[in-house]
Amino acid sequence: MKYLHTMVRVKNLDDSLDFYCNKLGLMEVSRSESPMGRFTLVFLCAPGDEELAKASKAPMVELTYNWDTEDYQGGRNFGHLAYAVDDIYATCQRLQEGGVTINRPPRDGRMAFVRSPDGISVELLQAGPALPPAEPWTSMPNTGAW
Repeated sequence: MKYLHTMVRVKNLDDSLDFYCNKLGLMEVSRSESPMGRFTLVFLCAPGDEELAKASKAPMVELTYNWDTEDYQGGRNFGHLAYAVDDIYATCQRLQEGGVTINRPPRDGRMAFVRSPDGISVELLQAGPALPPAEPWTSMPNTGAW
């Protein structure tokens, strides 16, 4: 397992980038926009880690800016921890057998979400290319929130 990033939801992307980059000193590594999902993702890393971060070899902060306004309450601005795993199906199976609820199953062979006992959302991402879709994951519904 490899630590990837921590996601934080932000209300104003410009203000947040000013804080994280101009004031704190982090560097923007990548940015993507999803018009269909109505959000922008910006990945930041520590100075000097830019090349490692581009290769997913350095931990990053993911700023998620949802285009539709929302007043984040109760820690909702903190999103999730993310880890790359060698086999997302085997990892989810092991977690499920250990009593962990798979909130968002890896239907696509690439991504799943689970929650810690304290309610922290943990994203699991398949290292490398997505695995071919497989049961029981393909037809498993989402459970709860992530």
